[in-house]
Amino acid sequence: QVPLVESGGGSVHTGASHGLSCTPSEHSKRYRCMGWFRQISGKEREGLAVYDADGRATYADSVKGRFTVSKDNVKNILHLQMNNLQPGDTAMYYCAADDAIAGPGCETIFGKRSDYVTLIYSLWGQGTQVTVSS
Repeated sequence: QVPLVESGGGSVHTGASHGLSCTPSEHSKRYRCMGWFRQISGKEREGLAVYDADGRATYADSVKGRFTVSKDNVKNILHLQMNNLQPGDTAMYYCAADDAIAGPGCETIFGKRSDYVTLIYSLWGQGTQVTVSS
């Protein structure tokens, strides 16, 4: 069973806003860290935004000011609101979570190698495609 399920992908035009959602397959499961990542075709996967158990959000410089991560703690759904989308944002977007009780800070993954990222974010969804066209 896929531990996390992303939804909301689709095709939008340049400048549009769009939202993604991530729901744990175990609806009541709470994670120490949750985050949004993306992989642009031909490029390495990059972290976009992470959200810790205390409600703190941290963003990659590349999306700071345009993307907002939030969590509905009642429904246990992680959201990513993306504004002013550009063709360069076209990518497969993934939700990930840390299944550990303790570990490095959720935000320490920015700029790190993929093996470090998966050391913390061990659970992944299958991804949802976002395509931005001009």
